[in-house]
Parts: sequence; structure tokens; C-alpha cells
Amino acid sequence: MRLDLSSHITLERTPKKYYRPENDFEEYNLARFEKIPTAIYEETKRAAKKVANDIVGDMLKKQQANEKFVLGITGGASTQPVYQELVRQHKEENVSFRNLVVFNTYEYYPVVDEAISNLQQLKDHFLNLIDIDPENIFSPDATIEKDLISENCEEFEVDMKRLGGLDYLLLGLGSKGNIGFNMPGSNLHSQTRLVMLDGDSRKDIVTHFGSLEKAPVSAITMGLSDMMQARKITLVAWGEQKAESIHEIVEGPVTDMVPGSLLQTHPEIQVFIDLAAASELTRISHPWLVTNCEWDNKLIRRAIVWLCGVVNKPILKLTNKDYNDNGLSELITLYGSAYNVNIKIFNDLQHTITGWPGGKPDADDTYRPERAKPYPKRVIIFSPHPDDDVISMGGTFQRLVNQGHEVHVAYQTSGNIAVGDEEVIRYISVMRSLLKKANSNDNGLIETYSKMRNYLLNEKTKEDIDSPDILFIKGRIRREEARSADRYVGLSEENVHFLDLPFYETGRVQKNPISEKDVLIVKDFIETIKPHQIYVAGDLADPHGTHKVCLDAILAAVDIIKEDEWFKDCRIWMYRGAWMEWEIDHIEMAVPLSPEELRQKRNAVLRHQSQMESAPYLGDDERLFWQRSEERNKATADMYWKLGLASYEAIEAFVEYKPIR
Repeated sequence: MRLDLSSHITLERTPKKYYRPENDFEEYNLARFEKIPTAIYEETKRAAKKVANDIVGDMLKKQQANEKFVLGITGGASTQPVYQELVRQHKEENVSFRNLVVFNTYEYYPVVDEAISNLQQLKDHFLNLIDIDPENIFSPDATIEKDLISENCEEFEVDMKRLGGLDYLLLGLGSKGNIGFNMPGSNLHSQTRLVMLDGDSRKDIVTHFGSLEKAPVSAITMGLSDMMQARKITLVAWGEQKAESIHEIVEGPVTDMVPGSLLQTHPEIQVFIDLAAASELTRISHPWLVTNCEWDNKLIRRAIVWLCGVVNKPILKLTNKDYNDNGLSELITLYGSAYNVNIKIFNDLQHTITGWPGGKPDADDTYRPERAKPYPKRVIIFSPHPDDDVISMGGTFQRLVNQGHEVHVAYQTSGNIAVGDEEVIRYISVMRSLLKKANSNDNGLIETYSKMRNYLLNEKTKEDIDSPDILFIKGRIRREEARSADRYVGLSEENVHFLDLPFYETGRVQKNPISEKDVLIVKDFIETIKPHQIYVAGDLADPHGTHKVCLDAILAAVDIIKEDEWFKDCRIWMYRGAWMEWEIDHIEMAVPLSPEELRQKRNAVLRHQSQMESAPYLGDDERLFWQRSEERNKATADMYWKLGLASYEAIEAFVEYKPIR
């Protein structure tokens, strides 16, 4: 069973020659805007294995010389695959880490419970699973008194110097281009110190602590000067959410506003990334600027959309001079004139637009994104949480229902951890009042409600995990909100399904890995409906987020049933969430929304009352979900208009997923 198929989605859009050049000459041309040696891999595991082999190779050389190998390590999701490979080599290949010395590059402060410190996480996932001497583990102290912080930082520096400095530094990458907690504006000569964490930094670590209010407000971090003294540095990054920072670090100027850009000045630095994290590098995003291209429809569309932005013109006004002046003369050679390219791409984009997402019956579907028959279609809309369906594709959802298709919604997780305690207190208070009004004799139930209410009001601390009963209520709150939204859309109650995938039900933000059990639940459901269309959340930005795990569960299920005869008449459309939209060169179906339809979509989203202002995971973005969604949809419509197409109020966009054969 293949459980990570979403990581292959980018491969369909990135020819291998752009990230695996055939020779040194081609590699030089492709990477000429890159100021740091950068290795791009199709899969995270392969990149992690290469980094782990590099670390082990250097360590064993020191081991043979009877010397210590000093390694700087960091927490976070990016380095986890490397640690997993190092542990595997220790257990399966008998690699010994007896001469390893590690320095933890940062530690949260203050940490009341050492079990959730960064060092403890490093121990749980790496250090306690190898044969390192515990005396060789150094870290800032997260529990010291405030007036001893400076002294502790100095001791950390002294220990590093006493052991000869770092032989190797393994770094992850923060959302603002930070390395460790050296945030934008950090002094390039900074040493180990206490730093205050801004909102974005705290949001980066929310998975670790459970919620923003539990995340610490500061951290002790190794300084940029300390890091740059390491003899070798490796930076790893995975996923679309790191793409912009990677572009700034690898191709941008050295600036303290992007602390990772300082790595350009190190003589022994290498960056390892996957294709998603590489998506903003010139050779991936604009390959025509560095090499001869393998021109297909999507790449031509990407180039033309880019050109329109550069010269500030709609498609049909582009000239031969515009193409020649901006590195796209190849297209003029291929098509004979700017007009021929312009009209081709204009028509391609025009053909993505449809008001009939399920296909228009009794119509010529030659240039439509969806086929006319069969009609009506059986449709499954998979929603990772109980509100992603209406947030991300609420207008399309409404159209599918109004146009007579048999629509089913499948909520993959309960979403229970995203309900605030105040919501539960309110519902419990209502239930207690109803029981008392009805003169209920069930004193046990009333007492249970009273205990839960008192616990939430007076006893629960930031570190406490909700009880199964409280999680049940939170899950039911979200379930009934979803039913309310579906009723508003006009969906029959029997077509609303709750899958409650097991990976999610931990009671914590940190979820379990996807399992075969999750996949089989999805597979069985799909086989029950035998749909002609499947809509799935295609958010790939967070490699370890719920949306990606839910997508992997669906794609793994599809991988099992893709050869079934009935499935050959099924298409899979990927939508995106409230934060990002598909780039316009990837969009294959664009569903326009009128002002009235956008208002109806908003009303459906507002049915999810627990996810308005009180939702624990809204983050620092002050916009509510319906606002984020509307602005995203309007921006997509505005982009189509700027390219010279019709002006719509809003557009929801989709990309087709074709099962890997």
C-alpha cells in the first residue's frame, strides 16, 4: 500500500531535466541564479538518506581517528526524516554514534514541563534511540531562573569552544527565512541569547504545544555567528510553505531580513529540498530564463501569465517584442508569431471556465473541463475537517446540488480539537438547563455535565488534554454545524457522512501517522458510492498537516481501486483551502461565482459558528475563514480579468488528479 502519493503530484509538472541535469554544463546553466549549492529530490526520504549518509561518513572518519564528532542539531519537522534515517542505520546497519557530541541549536523558554522541551523531542526521536553518551548532549537550559539566562548562554558557548566548535550543523528553515530562532533583523554577529518569539514563530511551533496560548513567548537560540563557525552546514526544507524562503535564501541578496541568506557566505554549505520547496527557484518556476525548455501547454501558459505580469498587459495585447525582450523568443520560433501563441493560451484559459462543474447535459463537451455524460453524476466531496467543503468549494458544492447531481459529502475527521472550551461550556449549560426544566430524574447526567463545566471553568490548565467526554462534545458540535451548512446548501441528510479517520483521534494537535486502517475506511466508502466525480483537498503546503494526511488516505485508496471497471469513468478534482489557490497555469477547471452565489457561500461558512472568532487555530491572520476564502476567490477572478478574460465576482479553481500508473 502506497501511503505518500501526494508527494508525487508535482512530478507531473516538473520535467526531470530541470532538477536532475544530464551534465555539469547544463547544471551550471540551470543553477546560475543560485548562490548556494542546492540539491532537489523527488522524495523527502531520498534527500534525508543522502544527508544522513553525509553525517555518518564524516562521523566515522573522526571515529577512526579516535576523535569526537561535534554535530549541531535542530528540532522541527524538517529534520525528522534525517533523524529517522540515522536511527535506522544505527539499528539495521550497526552504525555506532559513540563519538558523537551534539549541541541543540535552540530551546524554548520557559518550559515548565521538560517533557515538551525541544531537547526532549530530540531525545525521543533521535538521541535516545542511538548509542550516544548522555554526557555528550549539550543544550540551553529551559528551566533556569530568568536572572541566570545570560550565564547559561555563556556556559553553552564555552562548551562549544572547549570541544573545538561544530564539525557539522544540520538546520531546518522557519517560515520567515530564520535559522534556529534567529528572526529577521538578527545581528549577523549574534551569539547564543534569549529572543522573543513573534506571532509567526509561535504559530510555527503550535503543533508542538497544542495551541497558541500554550506556546512559549521566547526561546534561547544559538546565534548566527556561532552557526557560521561550523565547518560544514546543511539546510533541509520540504513542502510548498518553504518555497518562498528557499528562493530568498538561495537566489536573493544577503540581508538580515532573511537570516538564512547569510549561509551564502559559508564555504561549505549545501541545501537539500524536495520539488515542492524548490517550486519558486528560477529553474523550476521560470526555466525559460536559464535553459531551453520542453514546452507543453502548462509551461507555455505559465510563461505567458508571467510575461503578462512583467509587461502589465492582457494576453491578446502581447507583441513579438515582448516575447523577445523577456527570454521567450523560443515560443515565437515554435508558433510563428506572438498572435498565434496569444490566441492559443487565451483559448486554453477560456476553456477552463465553466458554470457546470458536473458537466453540462446535452452540450458539446469538446472544450469543457468536465464531460457531459453521465448525467446526473454521483459525486463525493471529501472534506478533511467539517468545514473545508464550504470554505474551499462552497459555490461549486451549491452548483452541483442545484444542477441535479447526487452529491455526497464525507468529513474525514471530527475536527474536535479546533473547538474552544467556551463553546462546550455554552452547550453544557444549555443541556443542564433543559434537563432541569424537564424535571429529569437522571441526576447522574446532570452531575456529569456539572463536573465537566466546573473542570473547564475552574480546573483545566494550558497543559491539560481534554477528556474523551469533552472531545466527544466538541466533535458533535462540529458535526451538527456541518449538517446545518449542508441543509443550507440543500443536501439530503442521508448524503452526509462522517468517516472519523483514526489517525486524527489523539486529542492533541500532533496526530498519528496515516495507517492502512485509515485508507481502508476511505476505500470502502468510495466503493459504496461508486462516484463519477471525487473532490479532494489538494493542500500540499504542510507536509505533516491534516489536509495532506487526508489527501494521502484518499490517493492510497484510489491506488487500490483504480483498475476497477467502474472507476475508469471517475475523475478526481483537487481544490485548495482558505490560504492558497492553485497557480493559474495549473488550473484546469474554474467555476465562476456571481455576487449572490458568493453571499450564499458565505452563509454556509457562517453555519460553522465554533470556527469564527473563538476557534483556537485561526493564527495571526485576523480575517475570519469566510473573509479569507472570499478574498482568495476574488483574487483568482481578478487574475483572469487582468489576463483579458471575462470579469467575474469570484472563481473557485480545481486541478485534476490522475492516478499514478
